Amino acid sequence: MDMADKLRELGRNLYWTWHPEIIEIFRVIDPSLWREANHNPVEFLSLVPADLLREKAQDLDLALDARIAYAFHGLHDYLNAHDTWGARYAGRLRANPVAFFAAEFGLHESLPIYAGGLGVLAGDYLKDASDMGLPVVAVGLFYAKGYFHQALDSKGWQEETYSTTDVNLLPLEPAMTPQGQPLRVAVQTHSGEIAIGVWTARVGRNRLVLLDTHVEGNTEDDRDLTTQLYGGGTRVRIRQELVLGVGGMRALEALGIQPGVLHLNEGHSAFAPLELARQWMESEGRTFASVQERIAAKTVFTTHTPVEAGHDRFDPAILEETLGPLREQLGITEDQLLALGRKDPTTKKGELFCMTILGFKMSRLCNAVSAIHARVSRSLWRDLWPELEEHEVPIGYVTNGIHAPSWLASTMAQIYNRCLGEDWQQRIDDPQTWEGLDRLDEVEFWEQHQILKAHLIDYVRRCICHQAKGRGEPRAQHGGSRHCPDPSILTIGFARRFTGYKRADLLLQDLDRLDRLVNHPERPVQIIYAGKAHPADKAGKQALQKVFQITRDPRFAGRIILVEDHDINVSRHLVQGVDVWLNTPYRPLEACGTSGQKVVLNGGLNLSILDGWWAEAYDGTNGFAIGRGIEHVDPRYQTKVDMLALYETLENEVVPLFYDQDENGVPHAWIARQKNALRTLAWRFSARRMLKDYALWYYLPAAGGLTASVARNTAATPLNHALL
Repeated sequence: MDMADKLRELGRNLYWTWHPEIIEIFRVIDPSLWREANHNPVEFLSLVPADLLREKAQDLDLALDARIAYAFHGLHDYLNAHDTWGARYAGRLRANPVAFFAAEFGLHESLPIYAGGLGVLAGDYLKDASDMGLPVVAVGLFYAKGYFHQALDSKGWQEETYSTTDVNLLPLEPAMTPQGQPLRVAVQTHSGEIAIGVWTARVGRNRLVLLDTHVEGNTEDDRDLTTQLYGGGTRVRIRQELVLGVGGMRALEALGIQPGVLHLNEGHSAFAPLELARQWMESEGRTFASVQERIAAKTVFTTHTPVEAGHDRFDPAILEETLGPLREQLGITEDQLLALGRKDPTTKKGELFCMTILGFKMSRLCNAVSAIHARVSRSLWRDLWPELEEHEVPIGYVTNGIHAPSWLASTMAQIYNRCLGEDWQQRIDDPQTWEGLDRLDEVEFWEQHQILKAHLIDYVRRCICHQAKGRGEPRAQHGGSRHCPDPSILTIGFARRFTGYKRADLLLQDLDRLDRLVNHPERPVQIIYAGKAHPADKAGKQALQKVFQITRDPRFAGRIILVEDHDINVSRHLVQGVDVWLNTPYRPLEACGTSGQKVVLNGGLNLSILDGWWAEAYDGTNGFAIGRGIEHVDPRYQTKVDMLALYETLENEVVPLFYDQDENGVPHAWIARQKNALRTLAWRFSARRMLKDYALWYYLPAAGGLTASVARNTAATPLNHALL
């Protein structure tokens, strides 16, 4: 196998997305072309002439050839390893893996089938499952146009554009039948059949199955079902969920995969257990009632949304039009089907069919994604268990975590290799691993974080110029140093979806005080914003426009910055380079949030409302809290209290601590807080810990491999689930 073939194989497994040594191989061949290809090795290699590879190998004195060979054999050693955590503790799942369903997967910016945090979490989950050797097959949808690209006009109003992705330039392969034909499955509705194509992607040791309705034979409307992520109205949404849940189960069956566990990641895929019931009824000659409990016993349902309005609901007519054929195969009446998606199963009319309720009723292992979120979810859904007190409602929690290699700067990883041991990432979830921080040289650590911040500032400057050019603004308006961020001053990052409860404008409600904060003569501050508003979220767009307009205020030029078109690449730069990560949700509406977890490993500190994961994480020495976690009834009063608390924390704690530096510019007390954050947070909020919790507390009991009590005793970290 020659050098080009090895490169192609490396690019076809998304393993490269969390291995910087492979990314660097592609980048060094042609940095400009690598950027032009959106860091996509498949597209990149389609643009690189063969003679350029040979020239590069000669220019680098065969070093490139050696690096490619080393990476290639490293991938194969990884794929063939047998001594993994999954092999030791979850071997029962090898023949019958976990089927993990999600509406979006954020694995890398070059595979645009994600919108935000839910997808990025699913991507991190899948990568760490591979690293651990936990057998998982993931199921999602292939969106040809993905989520939208964002640009702001001269008034700061968000404009959305979509671009079609050439599937031939992605690391996807068509699933094939034994006869060598592209695999097709189908789902039926009362208005006709929807044909589904099947793509697969290799994510390390595991597979991602993506469903595509853009195939011959479908109507134009049905072909468009998998065109845009979160596009269209109610009819589009329910048919997408039919394709994901029912079509996904049929694709697994056609691929010869018999899952040992179904994990429904949010209600979008809640039709999947119904299709599994149909399959079992057909093979065993049983009724729906006789298989329903067995199906529920092997199904795990994770809810992510603490807001009642955020759960998909459908009226009976559109449900019957879409799911009627499957309902008939299940042998149940329309009322029986509706009862599965209603709080009150006796309701004859009025209550809509809710996908989240279906998820709860078709599973016996349910969880939220943080401790506070579990409390909110028990209150929100307590009517489903009228015989139980609220605290007895069987919704536990597994707090989300991040896949460290995907977000950690490679130079920072090298520092940890030296003080924690080369294998620290395999031990990241063990608190004892982080005792090695005593060997961390604080000056080197600080210098490395400053270098990362300088890289971020360079990136942001390029973004500012590119954005201004796109609006046709004169160079003088965006090229001067006064309008550019400064790598020497305290840098705060805020990057997430712009929607009401996340309160992106909390700091912007007192502009005179903000002016004094960011333009302090000795202790200035700069704030970098990024994020998209859903196309239908007018209030979110208005909040985004407000930030944009403040960046135009001469008082805040170069101090308040807005980076457009937020994606994984933008996030990676921000979490690796900021000093402080700001999070201002309206408590208790942040289910978990993981962006701040990514900052910790790169030396950033969190400044957040005590909600989601931060309510569990903050101990007074490992970051900063906004307020004391008190919830007021009046939302306007709550916002006022939180705004004042935010300013007080910045002015009295964050800024003074950062600028308390010795004669060499080293802030020793700040660094001590950075190290406390690493010591107390890195292990607890890793995806490896999260996956172990799912495996031992949920998957093995669901698969029949362990009883719940044995799983509890085997768990590596103690959790406080209300009820398993």
